[in-house]
Amino acid sequence: MPLPAFDPVAHHAVHQAVNVLDATSLLSSFGAVGIAVVMFAETGLLIGFFLPGDSLLFTAGLLCVPGASDVVHLSLWQVLIAALAGALLGAQTGYAIGRRGGPALLARTKNAKLHEGAARAAELLERYGHAKAVVLARFIPVVRTVLNPLAGTLNVPVRTFTVWQLAGGAVWTVGLVLGGYGLGSSIPHVDTYLLPIVAVIVVVSLIPLVLEVRRGRRARATEESVGSTAAPASATASAPSPARPEGL
Repeated sequence: MPLPAFDPVAHHAVHQAVNVLDATSLLSSFGAVGIAVVMFAETGLLIGFFLPGDSLLFTAGLLCVPGASDVVHLSLWQVLIAALAGALLGAQTGYAIGRRGGPALLARTKNAKLHEGAARAAELLERYGHAKAVVLARFIPVVRTVLNPLAGTLNVPVRTFTVWQLAGGAVWTVGLVLGGYGLGSSIPHVDTYLLPIVAVIVVVSLIPLVLEVRRGRRARATEESVGSTAAPASATASAPSPARPEGL
C-alpha cells in the first residue's frame, strides 16, 4: 500500500496553528507533553519567562472534565504528573544553572522584563528569607523564572531550595489544575466561556507582580525621603555654633 504523499502546505498549516502563547492551542497540539515542556522552560530556563504558565495549568484542568470541550480532552492524572514533573525538574535545573553560570546569566540578556524580575526575586529573598521567597515566587510571573537561577547564584543552600521549591511547585501546579477541573465540573458547557476565564486567570496571576512592583517603589521612595531628611539634619549638627561675644 503506497504511503500518502507529503503535503507541505498542510504541514505548514499545522505548525502555523500552534500558538505558544495560547494555552488552548498548546494543549490541543501537544497535550500533557506540552504541559511538561512549558513548565520546564518557564521555571528552569530564562527564555521561558513569556510562556503562559498559570493559564496553561488552569485551562488544562478545565479540559480534563468530560464534555468540557469538543476540541480536546485531557486525562487528569496525566496532566498532574506532567505539570509536577515539568515544574519541579525545571526549578531544580534553573538552580543548578545559576550555581554554575552565576551573574553571567543575566549579564548576557538585555531584556528589561527579565532584569526587573531579577530585582523582584532578589528583593523577595532579602525580605522574606529563602524558604518563603522560593514558595511565593511560584505565584508571580517572570519572578518564578528568574528566582531559581538567582537562588543558585546567591548560594541558597541546596537542601533549603529543594525542599521549598518542591512544596511551592506542588501547591502551585496542583492547585491551578484542580481549580480548573473544579470549575469545569460545576459549570455546564464551560468551553463557551473559556477565553474570558483565561483572560481573568492571566489578570489575576499578574496581581502579585504588580503588588511587588508597587511595594518596591514605595520602599525606595521611603528610603529616599528618609535619606533626604537625614542629610540636612546631619549638616546642621555638624555646623559650628556661632562664637559667643566675650563677657557674655
